[in-house]
Amino acid sequence: MASVSVLLGLLVGVVSGMLVGAFPGLTATMAVAVASSFTLTLDPQQGLAVLLGIYIAALFGDRVPAILVNTPGTPASIASTFDGFPMAQQGRAGVALAVSAIGSFVGGLVGIAVFALAAFPLAGFASRFGAPEFFALVVFGLTMMVSVSGASVLKGLIAGLVGLLVATVGLDPILGSPRYTFGAPPLQSGVAFIPVIIGLFGIAEVLDQFLTRGWERAEQIVSQIGRSFPNAEERRRMPKPILIGSVIGSVIGAIPAAGGDIAGLISWDRAKRMSKNPEEFGKGSIEGLTASDTANNAVIGGAMTTTLALGIPGDSVTAVLLGSMLIWGIQPGPDLFVEDPALVYTIVGLMVLATVLALVLSFVRLKSVVKLLDLPRPLLWSGIVLFCAAGTFAVQNSLFDVWLMFGAGVVGLAFRRLGFPAGPVVLGLLLGPLAEANFRRTLIISDGPLDAFLGSPIALLLLAFSALAVILPILRSRRQRSDGA
Repeated sequence: MASVSVLLGLLVGVVSGMLVGAFPGLTATMAVAVASSFTLTLDPQQGLAVLLGIYIAALFGDRVPAILVNTPGTPASIASTFDGFPMAQQGRAGVALAVSAIGSFVGGLVGIAVFALAAFPLAGFASRFGAPEFFALVVFGLTMMVSVSGASVLKGLIAGLVGLLVATVGLDPILGSPRYTFGAPPLQSGVAFIPVIIGLFGIAEVLDQFLTRGWERAEQIVSQIGRSFPNAEERRRMPKPILIGSVIGSVIGAIPAAGGDIAGLISWDRAKRMSKNPEEFGKGSIEGLTASDTANNAVIGGAMTTTLALGIPGDSVTAVLLGSMLIWGIQPGPDLFVEDPALVYTIVGLMVLATVLALVLSFVRLKSVVKLLDLPRPLLWSGIVLFCAAGTFAVQNSLFDVWLMFGAGVVGLAFRRLGFPAGPVVLGLLLGPLAEANFRRTLIISDGPLDAFLGSPIALLLLAFSALAVILPILRSRRQRSDGA
């Protein structure tokens, strides 16, 4: 049974996640990254409670600005603006908020059920993997991140290679000789993960918002809430899009790097195609809002499945969670399900409790939360930078890490402005050592890479999928350009 301290941590995480989601532009990834630096000194269960609470609740809270301000609270709520804001303009903001909360709740529970049912069999299958299979699996995860992380596959590949290059800094895992440390003692143990992710997602976000929005005030908020619960006719139209969103979200979540924004857009489009009233979509459709918000919460279960069973992050948030677990001494992957199945069950229980608690908070009057959107942006930015710096310093009491965080923030800003995704950098940094160790182990135990991979059908299949993940988007892009010409 969860202790009082774990439940308190869950409550703190859920409340923080709701607030983060309510601020446009403050992503769940950024919030979890900043919070992870403060939770590393906690017991793993307490820390996981805080981080999972933020992760789940942020995808509940992000619907508030999406519906009332027409601005996504997180990228996952992009599709929520399509019908949520038109409903608010029609005086049905309360109904839209309630429908969104119900869809998010059901989608979240379905995703968690998928995680609970699929993770153990998947981990059992992966337990038979050797070094060649794990190397191929890591390559597959990296290429999937690249293929869905942006419009340019080349930029995604470059970002992933940057992450892999940074991961080589430190001591050689086999020879023990220093690599790319330039004589700096802090780099002997490699580039610290926490400062990099806080810089890429926290500091870069603040810098980008400052340069983009300046000192302007928040957008005009729809103040007329209206009815706070859907009527019988509106409820009758919800089950079908909930089913569509739950299925699509759970499947999309299991694909490395395909997050809630992709799931929400696909579910909205699929619900429109299957609706008897497609003309209402984009103009205040209950079905469209329900499908998108159900999907972007169902993603969580699928993402956690691949993260814990395979050690491959399902999205950028689970990449941060994976990094925190490694620092706690928890190694996600097939062995976790054999050595510590109780921890897996605890994570499932925490996710269920966080989803229920987020639903309860969703039906509390949100006017006080909405008023926070009127806070002066400089005050908000200053608070975020302060928390980022304090959290980074607290991990190792190192000023070097703080400067590393700001440096990563500048790099993250440059990546955003040049159209390079940050996700592949994080995944490359996180999975690079695992890929290198398994590849070199493969070379040692075989007569060469060709011999090793030809003898493993699973590795060959994963590498083939990896190649397709890179090639197909390029071919699709070329075809679209030729069609446009």
